[in-house]
Amino acid sequence: MPASEEMPDTIRRSPKHAQDLWSKVHDSAVKEYGEGERSHRTAFAALKNEYEKVGDHWEEKEKRGPSDDRAAGDPDADTAGGVNANASKEHLYDVAKRLDISGRSDMSKDGLVKAIEKENAKRTRQSD
Repeated sequence: MPASEEMPDTIRRSPKHAQDLWSKVHDSAVKEYGEGERSHRTAFAALKNEYEKVGDHWEEKEKRGPSDDRAAGDPDADTAGGVNANASKEHLYDVAKRLDISGRSDMSKDGLVKAIEKENAKRTRQSD
């Protein structure tokens, strides 16, 4: 099935470049691996290299690169669900502020990542 028919709503609500990137990688992965989870994971991995999830959509990162330890190549690490866990604490604080996450000023970097991930999931559920 073409990526345009399988594209998650969070990507549909994102910039056109993010949609095009996900679609191109997804379609290429389907040719290589077939339909299924592996093709989706491959497309998301490419997306997370250039974009981060903020609320119910994806926004371009200031600096390209892996979003978390799993994306950096550690298969045993947890994923941060699209949150740019490798960003500075200041950046994460700013994202948390935009998402109106309470208690953000007292959170550690890891706490900010978890709170943003939780808020992103909540907003995605509300948007779908």
